Amino acid sequence: MRSNSVLVTGGAGYIGSHVVLELLANGYRPVVLDDLSTGVRAAVPANVPFHVGAVGNSLLLKEIIVRHEVSAIMHFAGSIIVPESVENPLKYYENNTLSTLQLIRAALDAGVNHFIFSSTAAVYGVPASSPVDEDAPTQPINPYGSSKLMSEQMLYDTAAANSSFRPVVLRYFNVAGADPDGRTGQQGPNTTHLIRTAIEVALGLQSALRIFGVDYPTRDGTCERDYIHVTDLAAAHVAALRYLEAGGAAATLNCGYGRGHTVLEVVTSLEEILGRKLPTARAPRRAGDPPSLVSKADRICERLVWSPKHAELSEIIATALQWQIKISNGEKMPSA
Repeated sequence: MRSNSVLVTGGAGYIGSHVVLELLANGYRPVVLDDLSTGVRAAVPANVPFHVGAVGNSLLLKEIIVRHEVSAIMHFAGSIIVPESVENPLKYYENNTLSTLQLIRAALDAGVNHFIFSSTAAVYGVPASSPVDEDAPTQPINPYGSSKLMSEQMLYDTAAANSSFRPVVLRYFNVAGADPDGRTGQQGPNTTHLIRTAIEVALGLQSALRIFGVDYPTRDGTCERDYIHVTDLAAAHVAALRYLEAGGAAATLNCGYGRGHTVLEVVTSLEEILGRKLPTARAPRRAGDPPSLVSKADRICERLVWSPKHAELSEIIATALQWQIKISNGEKMPSA
């Protein structure tokens, strides 16, 4: 019998740290591997085993898996900024694709057969129709999406060659919000996430919110995205692990709510919470941004024992705002 120890790569990052909390709440023993290039050590509870290092380090992976008797892997570590991937594609193929290869190899060598992969809706590129389901063509338009799609293919090819190896690929749409109890949230420099950037503008940390493109074929001309609360996403990872433990087959699942909000709708929602207008400025379109990306999210609800609890845009924004106020005031994250 294996333990209930779960290796969480990138566990000090935004999504990974929320998943660590969710694993603890459900009786699992997370073990974190993070190189701290973007993650924050304080985002992980002090009682969780923590290793600083790269996912591509095969010797370190073997040591961690053996020492902690790892029974499952959740893989979050990687680079995620779309414009940067266009400017520096090799960074993304190295950090995302090659590191995933090393992690898959380490899992096979150690007999770890449950593997949950952090993927992205960017693999769809510009979908022909919206909402987009998991069977839609995968035609990424930026190296970030391509690097993730290559990783997905490696997982499925590995599963085809090894019948006991069963991955779940979770394709995230736009992740936002923060832990409702204020234990962790999004932080670190150089964010490109709309909601966090808008909140930084609201708090005076940036002068104005740049709106990249106002001539897209959407209802108000700005990009439309399907925002999912990070706590709901964390719960989906635990549900995916339980699905695999119960004998579930390899699966690819969209992670979203099946409805989209435009940039201007996000701005309006934040303004309603604040009770005042937000300074904005028009800017040219960014490279690699599709006009609309909304999930068809029926499959995840059918396959997993999972249903969203924080799906309202106002709650997503409010929890993100509370978190940003907290860290802007210099408050320390709790260690529990």
